[in-house]
Amino acid sequence: MPFKKIIIAIEQQHQVSFNYTEDNIAGLEIIPPKKSFSLEQKLEYLAKKTNLSFENIGNKFINIYKKDTEAPIICGYIFSSTDKKPIENANISLLNKIQATTDSNGYFEFKKEEATVFLVSHVGFVTKRIVATNTDSKNCLQTVLEPEITELHEIKANAILASGISKNKDGSFEIKPKKFGILPGLIEPDALQTMQQIPGVNSLDESVSSINVRGGTHDQNLFLWNGIRMYQTGHFFGLISVFNPNLAHTISIYKNGSSAFYGESVSSVVAISSTPETAEKNSFSAGINMINADVYAKYNLSKKSYIEISARKSITDFVETPTYKEYFNKVFQNTTITDFSQNQNVDYQSDKKFDFYDATLKYAQKIGSKDQIVLDLITIKDNLEVFQSATVYNMNTSENNVLRQQNYGGNLSWKRNWNNFNTTKINVYNSAYELLANQKTTFENQIVIQENTVNNNGINLENNHIINSKFSFNDGYQFNEIGITNLEQVTNPDFYRKVKDVLRTHALILEGKYNDTISKVYFKAGTRINYIEKFKKYIVEPRIQFGYGINKNLNLELLGELKSQNSQQIIDLQKDYFGIEKRRWIISNNTTIPIQKSKQVSLNLFYQKNDWLLDIENFYKKVNGITTSSQGFQNQLEFVKTTGDYEIWGMETLIQKKMNHFLTWLSYTYNHNDYHFINYEYPSFPNNFELMHTISWAGIYEKNNFKIALGTKWSSGRPKTSPITSQIDPSDPVLVYNKPNNTNLHVFSQVNISSTYKWETANGIQYKLGISILNILNRKNEISEYYRISSLTNSIEEVETFSLQRTPNLSFRVSL
Repeated sequence: MPFKKIIIAIEQQHQVSFNYTEDNIAGLEIIPPKKSFSLEQKLEYLAKKTNLSFENIGNKFINIYKKDTEAPIICGYIFSSTDKKPIENANISLLNKIQATTDSNGYFEFKKEEATVFLVSHVGFVTKRIVATNTDSKNCLQTVLEPEITELHEIKANAILASGISKNKDGSFEIKPKKFGILPGLIEPDALQTMQQIPGVNSLDESVSSINVRGGTHDQNLFLWNGIRMYQTGHFFGLISVFNPNLAHTISIYKNGSSAFYGESVSSVVAISSTPETAEKNSFSAGINMINADVYAKYNLSKKSYIEISARKSITDFVETPTYKEYFNKVFQNTTITDFSQNQNVDYQSDKKFDFYDATLKYAQKIGSKDQIVLDLITIKDNLEVFQSATVYNMNTSENNVLRQQNYGGNLSWKRNWNNFNTTKINVYNSAYELLANQKTTFENQIVIQENTVNNNGINLENNHIINSKFSFNDGYQFNEIGITNLEQVTNPDFYRKVKDVLRTHALILEGKYNDTISKVYFKAGTRINYIEKFKKYIVEPRIQFGYGINKNLNLELLGELKSQNSQQIIDLQKDYFGIEKRRWIISNNTTIPIQKSKQVSLNLFYQKNDWLLDIENFYKKVNGITTSSQGFQNQLEFVKTTGDYEIWGMETLIQKKMNHFLTWLSYTYNHNDYHFINYEYPSFPNNFELMHTISWAGIYEKNNFKIALGTKWSSGRPKTSPITSQIDPSDPVLVYNKPNNTNLHVFSQVNISSTYKWETANGIQYKLGISILNILNRKNEISEYYRISSLTNSIEEVETFSLQRTPNLSFRVSL
C-alpha cells in the first residue's frame, strides 16, 4: 500500500498530523501496520520498514525525517540575562535524561536523536524549554536564562495554643480566623480576646478596651484595621471586640521587634487584614449569639473585582439575655449610672437603652496584570441612654444621660507589581473618633457636655525590592496628621472650655531582610526616622529581628526595638463620661505631656519536636515619658500631675503537646514591673498593671466537625494602695494612704469552657452551633479596689469592682 495512504489512515484514527516533504516518501510502498496497534507501535513499525525517523511531539504532531548515516549535532551557548556572562555546569536534559552540561564558556553539544525539544536548567535560574529547529553545528543556538528569584516564605510553627494560630520567624504571632479552632471561653475567632491567650498579654479588667502587653497601657498598643488606626476597639464599653470575627483573613501580633513601618506605639502592634491572599468564590453567612447578630457577603463583580460587606448589631434593643445582664452588671458597677443618688439606701427608677453596631465595606479592583486598587470603609458606634429618677428628702431628682462612642475609618490603597522583584504600595487613610457624654439633671437644672474627638489622616508609601533569594529590602515614607479636641461645657454655673491640638509627623523608613534557609540564619534590621514639625524634633527608631537555627528542632531568637508615641489616653476625673469610658485622648506638648519613648529587647528559645513545643521568652522593656494621668491611679496620685517611666523585665514560657486530636498547653508568665517618678516623694513603687505571676492551662479536643476546649487562668492580684486607718479623724475625715501599691488584691482564678459543632447539608449549606461558659465556678474575682470617704458614716468606704460572674453564650451561624 502506498506510504502516504497509510499515514493518512493513521492521522484519521489517532487524530494526529504528519509533517514531511514529498521527496522523502515518494514511491514508497509497504505492508500497513495492524489497526489494533497503538500510535507508538505503528511508528516503530514504520521506522523498521523504512529509512525514515519519526519525531512524536505531544501525540499531536509527528515529524518525518530521512535517516542519516550519522546523527546530526545540536550545539549551543547558555548565558545569564542579568550580566550576559556564560553559565557553567548548566544541565541539558532530553527525555528526562541529562544529555550534556555546559563548560566554562557556556557551550554544550550532543547528538540529535529522535527529539528536538530539550530543557536547560541550572540552580538559581528559571528552567527553559528549547526547540532545536536548526541542527547546523556551524550555527549554534544561543540561549539566555532568567534568574529565579523568589522570596522565601518565613518558617512558621503551626498550631500554637489552637489551630489557626502560628508563630512567624520574625517573632510575631499570626492568627488565621478562617482556620481557627477553639479556645476556652471563645466560640468565635475574636482577635482581641484570642490575643489575651498569648503569654505576656493580659487585660486586668477583662476588657478588650484595656489590653496590657508587657506592662503597657491599652493606648500604647497600635491597632490597625486594613491600614487604619482604630481609636475604639471595644463594643459594650470593652467586653466585645469591634472587629467582626468572621471578616478577618490575617491578624498579626507583635510584642517586640515590629517592622519599622509601624509607628506611633510604645507597646504592641495588632494589624488586622481582611484582604484575602488568594481569590475566593462568592459567599454569604449570617449568625446570631446572645449579644448581637451579623451578616457577611462577598460577591465577585468580575474576574478582576469584588465587593465585600459586613454588618453587626446588638440584639439588646429587643431582648435582655442572661449574657447581656452579666455584661451590664460588670460594665456599670461603681459608675454614676449605678450610683445616681450617691446614697446606696435610696431606691431609684431607671430606664436604660443600649445598642451598638459596626459595618464594613471593601471594594477591590485589579487593573491589568500589575495593578490593584482596594477601598476599605468601617464604621463603629456604641450608644447608651439612661433616664433615672428618685425622691431624696421629699424632692424629685432625675437625670437623662447619653453616652456615645464611635469610630469611622477609610483607606484607599494602590499596589503595583513593577516586575517579579519590585513592588510599590501607596495608601491614604482617615480615622475619626468621637466620645460624647451629655448629662441633664432636673434638680440642679444643669446640663454637662463632655466631648473627645480625634481626627487622624495619613499617607503611606512602601517599596519592596527583592535582590536575590536570600536578601530583600524595603523603603518608604509616611506622613501622619492627628488632631485632638477636648470640650467641656456646663450650664448653671456656666463654664466652657475647648482645646484643640494638631501634630504632624514625617517618617522615612528603611529595612533589609536576610533569610538563608541553608545556614538557618534570619536577620531583619530597619530604622524609622521621625520628624515632628511642631517641635522640630527628630527621633530615630532602630528595630532588629535575628533568628538562628541551632539545629532542626531548636531556634534562638533575638528581638529589639526603639519606638515612640505622640498621643495617649488620660483620666482627668474618675467620673468623667459617667465613669464608664473615662479616658480621653490627648496629644503630647513635649513638656508636661512628653513624647513617650520605649526600648525593649528579648532573647527567646523555641524548641519543637515530636509534637512537643517549648517557647521561652526573656525580655526587658522601659517606657519613658508616661504621665500619672495615663495610669488610672485612684489613690494619693489621682490628682498629682507628674511624669516618669516604668521598667519591666520578665519571662514568658509556653509548653505544648499534641496527641492525635488532643492539644494541651500550659503557660507561665513572670513580670517585675516598677514605676519611677523621680519628682514624687516615693520615687519607685510597683506598677498598677503588674501581674507578677500568671498561669494558664487549656485542654482542646478537635475531631472532624466537633471541638471542645476547657481551660483555666490564675494570676496573682494586681497592686493596690491601702489607707492608714489609724489617722482617720471622725470629725474631719481625710484619707491618708500608705506607700503607693503597698499591697495586692486577692488571687484571680477562672475556669472557662466552650464547644462548637459544624455540619453541612447535601446542597452545600454549612451550619455551626457554639456554646461557651465563662467563669463556670462562678467565682467572685476582685479586679480593682479603691477607697473614699462615705458621706453617710464619715468613715472610709471600700469600693470593689468584680469580674464577670458565670456568663453563658450561645451562637448559631449559617454559611453558603
